[in-house]
Amino acid sequence: MFRVVLSCACFWMLGQASAFADDLPSAIAATGMTVVKTLHAEGAQIYECKASSDNKAAWQFREPVAALFENGRTIGTHFAGPSWRIGDTTLEAKVVAKVPGGEIDDVPWLKLEVVRHSGAGPLDKVTTIQRIHTKGGNFVGTCADVGSLHAVAYSADYVFLKP
Repeated sequence: MFRVVLSCACFWMLGQASAFADDLPSAIAATGMTVVKTLHAEGAQIYECKASSDNKAAWQFREPVAALFENGRTIGTHFAGPSWRIGDTTLEAKVVAKVPGGEIDDVPWLKLEVVRHSGAGPLDKVTTIQRIHTKGGNFVGTCADVGSLHAVAYSADYVFLKP
């Protein structure tokens, strides 16, 4: 009986993992591309209090600041641009698509197109980056002191892809 239950559990978990990998929203999918590297990020989304055109102050996204991890080791950073630095390679990208995160406090999942490479290394053929599995980082609302900053903790997985 134990073997039957264990076998069923294993098949269910494999099915769930496979289904999840195939269940990325079509807006951020990268069909036909090859994964070069997947890195986990832990850091903060930085917001700045800015006056809008109607003179009401509101929090606006400014930049990310995060460490990039592979197998529990810090191997790079993610920062304004948006940019990623891993070893001698720096990538800069622009957002081409986004879908809401899983919860209201989660920043969106993104598909980004690389617009600039510098350095050489395993990421020099990367053309697309996905931000998935986001937790936290979202911040909205009015603010009082124009110019003040607010950091909101977030985590995400970044998938680096090539054709």
